[in-house]
Amino acid sequence: MTLLTDTIAQIRPLDAAAMIAASDRQDQLTKPQGALGRLETLSVQVAGITGAPRPRLRKPAVVVMAADHGVARQGVSPFPPEVTPQMVMNFLAGGAAINALSRHVGAQVAVVDIGVAADLPAHPDLISRKLALGTADLSAEPAMSRAQAQAAVEVGIEVATMMIDAGCDILATGEMGIGNTTPSSAIVATLTGLPVGEVTGRGAGVDDAGLRRKVALIEAALALHRPNPADALDVLAKVGGFEIGGMAGLMIGAAARRVPVMIDGFISGAAALIACALAPAAQPYLIATHRSVERGHQAVFARLDLEPLFDLGMRLGEGTGAVLGISLVQAACKALDEMATFGEAGVADKE
Repeated sequence: MTLLTDTIAQIRPLDAAAMIAASDRQDQLTKPQGALGRLETLSVQVAGITGAPRPRLRKPAVVVMAADHGVARQGVSPFPPEVTPQMVMNFLAGGAAINALSRHVGAQVAVVDIGVAADLPAHPDLISRKLALGTADLSAEPAMSRAQAQAAVEVGIEVATMMIDAGCDILATGEMGIGNTTPSSAIVATLTGLPVGEVTGRGAGVDDAGLRRKVALIEAALALHRPNPADALDVLAKVGGFEIGGMAGLMIGAAARRVPVMIDGFISGAAALIACALAPAAQPYLIATHRSVERGHQAVFARLDLEPLFDLGMRLGEGTGAVLGISLVQAACKALDEMATFGEAGVADKE
């Protein structure tokens, strides 16, 4: 067995007994039943994920997978590829949006170099797992080999295991890679069966002409490579990205260890499609945090039967929406755990 197949085999259904206990407690808390809405259902889901009727999430972390894309040289992003390593250094210096928002919720930031097209200096917060200096240009050749695709997913599993072994009890997925909405749109189109034009947006801000070129490029790449929608590793290899595979692996690895994992924006959503195609049992362990401005994001939710927690018009990536979602999940669990029941508080319940 490979690390991937072994990890998938370890994923179990949510703990039904813990969910029943959490739901029963919700009905006894000093509030009308259902009055906290999604916070109540979130707490019950996390109880099922963790197996704890009163889950307590005290050590959150966001894992930012970073990699470059050969297709970025085709003008699919307004930013040059050199921005990827520059932003990685910004993450490590604590100066990016993900750092500010992670500090706000008390989350650790771990950055994984899974395929940045530059040599990066060692840093305590940098996990070096470089598979190559970026992917190949998917408009002309497969983005990576099948072996590399599996290796990317297994890097994510290894990082999830490392973070959880260090005490992290809720993980958020983040990414950095100039041009990565292009492979994400290709993945989403393939795995949902929707036309490329319906799931492709402006990414970091291409103009109308750039968007038309981007759609045409993806359509041509799919016609050239014909990724098999029944084979997620084939899709990842032909039109994906190393960081997308890494995030998919992180989701699978977290599910195998009964740890909730937060989906960020569109690129993270594409990774979730890969993860659930490889391991359908991982789906209940995923929590969708926000609805991105990126056009294809809703198609991801529809395919995975997920409903995001909020819509703030965000489209940055990095894990920014996911870490904000951590605060809501923690709040949901604290309400379940820390509120008094009617009996404990001496408050009359409804007749």
